[in-house]
Amino acid sequence: MAKIRIKQTRSKIGSTERQKLTLQALGLNRISATVEVEATPQIKGMVAKVRHLIAVEDI
Repeated sequence: MAKIRIKQTRSKIGSTERQKLTLQALGLNRISATVEVEATPQIKGMVAKVRHLIAVEDI
């Protein structure tokens, strides 16, 4: 599978609890935190839910 790089660009303050838990599940816990993950359908769905807080880049 392809990999994607996800970087948190905005604060989770003011987000819903569900969005905060989604960021935590992706491994993002602070602004500028970056993770590389497989581009599975589950990950793509999580990315779609917090799209306004992150930046996504294909590797």
